[in-house]
Amino acid sequence: MNIERIAMNENVLAEMAYRGIDLLFRDDPSLYDLLTREYHRQTHTLTMVAASSIAHPSVLACEGMITTNVTTEGYPGARFHAGCQFVDEIERLAIQRAKAAYKARYANVQAHSGTSANEAVILSLLKPGDTILGLELNSGGHLTHGSKASVSGQYFHAVGYGVDEEGYIDYEQVQRLAQKFKPKLIISGASAYPRTIDFKRFREIADEVKAFLLADISHIAGLVVAGEHPSPIDHAHFTTTSTYKQLYGPRGGLILIGKDDQSLAPNGKETLSEMIQRAIFPLSQGTPNLSAIAAKARALAMVVTPEFRALAHRIVTDAKVLAQCLAEKGYRILTGGTDNHIVLIDVLASGVTGAIAERALEECHIIVNRNRIPADKKSVWVTSGMRLGTNSVALRGMGPSEMPKCAELIHWVLSCVKVLGDREYELGRGLKEFIQADVGELCSSFPIPCYPMQGVNGDGVKEGYDRAEPDRFIGRRHV
Repeated sequence: MNIERIAMNENVLAEMAYRGIDLLFRDDPSLYDLLTREYHRQTHTLTMVAASSIAHPSVLACEGMITTNVTTEGYPGARFHAGCQFVDEIERLAIQRAKAAYKARYANVQAHSGTSANEAVILSLLKPGDTILGLELNSGGHLTHGSKASVSGQYFHAVGYGVDEEGYIDYEQVQRLAQKFKPKLIISGASAYPRTIDFKRFREIADEVKAFLLADISHIAGLVVAGEHPSPIDHAHFTTTSTYKQLYGPRGGLILIGKDDQSLAPNGKETLSEMIQRAIFPLSQGTPNLSAIAAKARALAMVVTPEFRALAHRIVTDAKVLAQCLAEKGYRILTGGTDNHIVLIDVLASGVTGAIAERALEECHIIVNRNRIPADKKSVWVTSGMRLGTNSVALRGMGPSEMPKCAELIHWVLSCVKVLGDREYELGRGLKEFIQADVGELCSSFPIPCYPMQGVNGDGVKEGYDRAEPDRFIGRRHV
């Protein structure tokens, strides 16, 4: 393809994207307005949800491409529909990039989410009633690791391991439970665990009881690529991840296999990689989302760059400093710190529930999420904990120098809340506008890279508040 044709194709795609936005603006102003308001919400708020990140505009462009118009089933070179010449190449590119990023021997890029990736492995590997050993939800596990609310806990015999008194995974308990229950599948990985996971130890336990090992790295996928966390690829039989958390990609999932790709599946008739091919299609999914696969290919190209390695290092450093700053303000940080991007806090020990913390901070334009913690006596709608993450703030360029400010903003809100019940509260007079103004200034100083950002709306900011005197806010409690 010559340069002129490349330029022509680029212009066609740009014209297509522009025309789509223009038509949306003219034909559906209500929806256009909502999307615009959501854009400004994201650019003007401090997002510290551990499960979120910010997709690059080129990733978003892939998701809105004409590949959405292609309907097919199966895999490149073996589709059940015609017209797949170019989408086959897109999927092959995504597979190649996934294998290269993780040094894997096999990659399936069709999973619609991390959850569907986990379910595909479980459903293809086990029979109903077989035993799964996974991290308990309250100890930081995920729904698909054996929770009774999930298929994994309803159709299989789920046994949960937990954490010790310090909040670390209790590997001796994992080994005891494995020896006692002889699970066919052990799941390592977590959704709210702030420490390094010993995948090598998990594999040793799995081999001892002749179990398969699944490593769910959805929360640490970027750190693994960048070398900021040990890789499970050659320890686990299967490695799964979502692509939107720490890969800064689209909504979707991956299934990866390392040195075990040619090991036999339980039926003894196919390899593990062949089993996973059937596990996604036709066992658990139909047509793939080809636009999402294109977006995955784009994101996977970006995570192997030196710039991403620097970002991953900043994510970890930010989280460590944030945890330290909050601890210095009197908050109980689970495990005393973090090795990754997650900071897990027992906010009930400071007098507020997770639900109140989440809602009060959101009012002040700081986005976090409530989270259950080990031995939590509050419901999932209330919780005793709060989970923070540094993926998004690190992407915006905020480093260790900005974490004391983030901790201060969080502390001001939580220490000024007047608690009226598990989910009822009042904010001190003028506090919301005061914090919103500070958040706006911080976001304006660190705009989202490659996102156009207009001036932060300062309406409603009251003058005359002395920032050195937080005690003037009604309902202040000393934490």
